[in-house]
Amino acid sequence: MGIYVEIPIRASMDELWEQTQNPELHQRWDLRFTQIEYLPRQGEEPQRFLYRTRVGFGLKIDGQGESIGERDGDGGSRTSSLKFWSEDPKSLIKTGSGYWKYVPQGGDLRAGEIPSTLLRAGCPSTIRFFTWYDYETRFGAFGKLIDKCVFRPLLGWATAWSFDRLRLWIEKGISPEASRDRALTYTLARGTVAFIWFYHGLVPKLLYHNRVELDLLSSIRTAPENLHKVATLAGIGEIAFALLSCLFSGARHGCSG
Repeated sequence: MGIYVEIPIRASMDELWEQTQNPELHQRWDLRFTQIEYLPRQGEEPQRFLYRTRVGFGLKIDGQGESIGERDGDGGSRTSSLKFWSEDPKSLIKTGSGYWKYVPQGGDLRAGEIPSTLLRAGCPSTIRFFTWYDYETRFGAFGKLIDKCVFRPLLGWATAWSFDRLRLWIEKGISPEASRDRALTYTLARGTVAFIWFYHGLVPKLLYHNRVELDLLSSIRTAPENLHKVATLAGIGEIAFALLSCLFSGARHGCSG
């Protein structure tokens, strides 16, 4: 099953095309790539490029690709197709292909819904920007298992977050680096709150039934014979709240709300 991501972006076609086709701009918002370099192109041959992704701990993965078709469609839509591959033995991806599609939406937005930066640019339209891509893995059955359980979901998440960072950059002027920093700050703050709830549910209520906790329950007229039972239930509730707060963040990665 391929990876499909779609997002509406309020921008002109030329601006969105530039942000996605210019390698220096592309590598800033796309989490899947650390570096993209276009190779010299002659005549009508496909545009070839090199890419690099740093995965941490000093490790990097190199690959290559080429744009195999760009065309204008009906209604002003555009399509950019490409294929990619990697001979790096560390890369789970062996070869793949996909496309980007840009489809203008009919009808203008109400003035109150359009950012002032877009109004000044004379750009009140919305473009459906979406991608689909798929790839083959190496390492045999083990590689397929890792891809299905870990790598493919992570890559889909990275693609979706990257698209939202691109949207924020164009619509609100929030740079991809600022979106990243906001997301990290938000994640750290939320994780800290979740840890506090988890700790107070597990240690003083489930593991030890701390005397202070029992005294607090007594102060709200809990029957003595029910103190330990109520403390256990309260601990389970706090742990459940901590886990739910991690699963359902209620905010976009770019913190655009």
